[in-house]
Formats: sequence, structure tokens, C-alpha cells
Amino acid sequence: MSSPLKISEPIASTQANNQENEHEEPIVGRKRKKTSVVWNDFDEMEISLRVKKVVCKYCKSKFGTDGTGYSNGKMRKIIATAIMVHEYPFSVVEDSIWMWAFQYANPSFHKVTHKTARNDCLALFEMKKTLKKLLESKSSHQVVEYMVITGHFIDAGWNLQKRVLSFVKVPAPRHGIDVADAIFKCLKTWGIENKVFSISVDNASCNDSCIRCLKENISLSSKLFLGGSLFHVRCCAHILNLLVQDDLSTIKDIIFNISESVKYINHNDARLKAFCDVVEQKRLKERKLVIDCPTRWNSTFNMLSTALKFMTAFASYKERKSHYNYAPSLEEWNQVEKVCKLLEVFNLATHVISGSEYLTANLYLAEVWKKKFDKYWGECNMLMAIASVLDPRCKFHMVSICFPLIYSKEVAGENIKKVKSSFEELYDEYVVVTGFDEIMSMLHEKEVISPIKSELQDYLGEGIYVPKTNSFSALDWWRNNSIKHKILSKMVADTLAIPISIVTSEFIFSAGGRVIDEFCSKLNEESVEALICGGDWFRHKYNVKKKNQSLHAALKFLW
Repeated sequence: MSSPLKISEPIASTQANNQENEHEEPIVGRKRKKTSVVWNDFDEMEISLRVKKVVCKYCKSKFGTDGTGYSNGKMRKIIATAIMVHEYPFSVVEDSIWMWAFQYANPSFHKVTHKTARNDCLALFEMKKTLKKLLESKSSHQVVEYMVITGHFIDAGWNLQKRVLSFVKVPAPRHGIDVADAIFKCLKTWGIENKVFSISVDNASCNDSCIRCLKENISLSSKLFLGGSLFHVRCCAHILNLLVQDDLSTIKDIIFNISESVKYINHNDARLKAFCDVVEQKRLKERKLVIDCPTRWNSTFNMLSTALKFMTAFASYKERKSHYNYAPSLEEWNQVEKVCKLLEVFNLATHVISGSEYLTANLYLAEVWKKKFDKYWGECNMLMAIASVLDPRCKFHMVSICFPLIYSKEVAGENIKKVKSSFEELYDEYVVVTGFDEIMSMLHEKEVISPIKSELQDYLGEGIYVPKTNSFSALDWWRNNSIKHKILSKMVADTLAIPISIVTSEFIFSAGGRVIDEFCSKLNEESVEALICGGDWFRHKYNVKKKNQSLHAALKFLW
């Protein structure tokens, strides 16, 4: 971690001329050594994230450590943290009402300029710089594409963690080697280039050459597990989107007619009233029509599934309105019904693969359009198969039962053998990495112990775990059994942290890219990275949830 930056930008004075003070304390300072002899009799303890106390070594009494004085530097740090966490514009500090409130609460408060706020945010960002890579692109209103690199890891308490490590612009044209260089630079900056287990990327063609280049660079100084066969993880969300878009294209004309039907009916009150009368006559329970958003396939699914419930109403409405020419035929409604059944599976799979419980996501994906999905067998399916074996509820039973349902008997047998051999090979590599094999060799040479079963044999021989409730967590199980399975638990911590999707469910539905807000798009690259990364870090530190904009399709209620 680099040494903390000092803030040289002084706080603006509260006087009318708003001149800046010549001497102002920095918001980021070095920690001073405790030189007082009083610390010989007290131990420091952290009560919570922002509360520390000291405990007397003799009577065990607890005392607070905060002084009673006011610090403008501390206040600036809090303001900068709020800006990053809530993604406020820097100009928020120039809001006269807010500044009035701060000064009323404490007359010692000094007004902060937007330039000072920016520098404070940059200083906090540098101070907080200390892990599985995830890659995606975001674009701004400047039509500039940024690359987000996110680290996923399981901490010492067996909690799945995610942190944004870098948010950088990769100038066009972006070739695979350019992306690889940007990622490797980030890894070097954090000093984790030898600790990367895998990288999850989308299915863009340039990413193949990017991963190839990264493999070569990382392999020069460290050994990748299974020869790097698990290093490249293809984003299941993008595969899912390709499959859905492919299916929707087969009924694009029907989708157009249904979408135009909804628009036609909602065009004016007279048409809407006439359609309502038909719905009343048919005694339908539904009370709303849904219009789709063309770039979001889940809204198209909602529109189609809702329209199916009004199928008879659309037919009757056509008989009453000669100018209404968009009603689908019975055959077309049958096609819509079949597509909706498939999309329902994908809708469920979307939420599975975008959360922490993604061990069986491949089962949802493999049930449909196997022909197209087969080409993605490689690392992605192997990874999920290994992950399912590390789920104590499944072990090898999930693979043995499900593969014959997905593949032909011969191919299923071959793939099951591949999973078993790869799993055993991966375990053997972890035995070497942990140094356990050297200890066992020394013991066997001295004939201290007789041959015993390995951890792997014990784990697989115990049978599957049957949880008492539906709220089972694989990580909780491994936390409680990490002492018993020391080698396997290290393997689990690396494997289960790997994301099989690089986007959250709200973006999986979309055919468009992610766009940063208008405020960030006007800033320079350094400020954008500080706000995006710093905001992510502080939200995790203070357990603050980011506010998401509503992503629902527009609904039109009939009455």
C-alpha cells in the first residue's frame, strides 16, 4: 500500500470573501506511535467499524478514545466519504443550505470548495489502495469506454467478498493485448499478479487473445492450477443472452405485432375503454398490459406472458375494430406460448447465476438449446462441475445423475471421467502447494504412521450432506469443517469465489451496455476512477447499499 497522501488544498474560509486559509490540517495523516507510558496499562480494542475503546489490563474497565475537540480535517474526510459512497457531484459542497446547516451545527466548520472535495476524494482513494479477476466495460456520455476490474475472494471468515480494483479507460482500438496489458498493470499495482486463480470475461473475440497473453505473463512467475485450464471463465450471462436473443429472433414479427397491439390499445381512452369492455365480457382476471423495452429481453418476456392471458380478448377486439391489424393468429399464439416456457427457465437461471448461489446454474442453461451451448463445454462447464462436487449436498452425485440427462450415454461417460480426473488432479496440486505432501513423505520414511485415507477420500466417502432447512450455505458448511478438511477448504476458498457471471441480474436482461452517470462522464479519468473505486470500498466498509434506479418496464393499467 502506498503511503497516505497529504492534502495540500486548504478549506475555504467561512468569511464573506471566502478566501482560503493558509494552514489547514490534511484529511489523511500518518498514524502516530503511542509513546505515552499510559499504554503500558491499557489494550486497544475495536468495538465496531468506527468505535474504538481501551481496556485496563487490571480492572478490565473500558474507556473511550475519542477526544472532545473538533477537527475540520475529520469533517472533510466524512464529506469526501459521503460523496464517494452516494456518488454525489463535487458541487454538493457548494450547496448553500447544506453549508448553512453544517455551520449552524458547528460554527467552527469551514466551507469546502468543489476543488477541495475532489482532492479529498482522491486522497482517500490513494490511502485505501491493499482476489479472482472480473472484467466488464462501462461507457460514459462522452462515448468513452472504461474497463472495470473487480476482485472476488473468500475472506478469513468464509464470507464472499467483491471489490472494484480498477476503473480505467482503454483507448480505441482495443485489441486483446491492450486489454491484457491494462489488467496486468492493475494486478502489478496491487501486488497480486501471482495470486490470480481465474479471470471471468464476456465472449468478445478479443478476450481470447487477452486471456492467452495474460496466461503467458502470469505463468512466467507462478504456476496456474490444472495447467491454466480453469483460468479462462466465460460469462454465463452473456451466453444466456445470446441464446435468448437467438430464440426471440425466430418470432420477431409476432413480438412486433403484440407490442404494436399494446401501443394501439393504449393510444387513447376510447380504444382502452373498448378493450376493457371485452376483458369484462371474457371475465379475465388480468388488469394490466405490459409494453416491452426492446433492449431488455425480460421486459419482452413479461409482455408476451401477459399478452397470452389476454389472447381471447385480442381476438374479440379485432372483430370490433376494423382498423386494428396487429392481432396474432392462433398458430402465432401457440409459438409465443412455447417461447415463454423457455424464457421462464432463463428468467430463473438469470437470478441464479447473478447471485452467490451459482453452483448449479449450468443445469438451467444446459436444458435448452444444448447444440449451441455445447461449444462452451471447456473451462466454464468444468469449473461448475468441480464447484458442484465441492458442494457437500451434491459431491459427484450431481454430475453422475445430470450428465446422462444432458448428453448421450457415451459422451456423458467421457465427461464424467474428465471431471473426476480433473478434480483429483486439482486436489493433488493443492496437496503440493500446502506442503502437506512433504510432511507425509517424511512420516512415511520414518514409518511413524501406517497409510491412511486422504482428505479427498474421506470427503467423498462420507456421503452427501442433507441440510435441515432450505437456507443452506456451502460456505458456512466449509467454515465449520475447515479444520477437518484443511487442504480441501483451501481449494474451496479459491474455487467457489469464482464468478460465472460478470454482471448482476439487472444488466443480464439488457442487450445494451452499462452507462455511467452524467456527472462522472464530465470528470477526468483520475477523478472517475477515484469515485467508482473509492465509493465501492467505502460502501463495503460502512455497509451501505448502493441505490439502484428502477429497471422495470412501463406498465399501463387498464383501470
